[in-house]
Amino acid sequence: MNMQDAALRADGILDSVMAAMSPEVKWTHGPTTAGSCDITRRRTVMTIISVERRGSFLGVVDRHWRKTGYLIKSIHDDREFPAIFAQTDDGFGVSLLIGGEGQAFFEVDSPCVKYSEVADSSSKPNTPSYEGLESIPRPNIHSDFWSATKV
Repeated sequence: MNMQDAALRADGILDSVMAAMSPEVKWTHGPTTAGSCDITRRRTVMTIISVERRGSFLGVVDRHWRKTGYLIKSIHDDREFPAIFAQTDDGFGVSLLIGGEGQAFFEVDSPCVKYSEVADSSSKPNTPSYEGLESIPRPNIHSDFWSATKV
């Protein structure tokens, strides 16, 4: 496997977890980074995940990753900034972190693979692209479910 193959695998992992989110969340690509033998792909959720819904959000992801066969390595069950860390059977690290204002960040890190050039992801985000901006804005899309402040 080379870095482009690893990037495609990471995209598949991210596509799968996004498809498992019900109701749907709105997301955009985060930055892709490449080391000397590894690649990291990221997705940033633009849907506001309220404090009251963060446990449910992590639960959906946890169940999906377990069903997919990933090893759950750690769960940080903080009410405001929860996180979950997992690993695929082929050595990819997978994580979900909730940051400020309820913004969810997904990240997939490849194991060390053969060096190659890496193309941009062909997965299409379901929000406008923030390409060219200095940073991705805080979550700004309301969901009747994920943004709800009463459970």
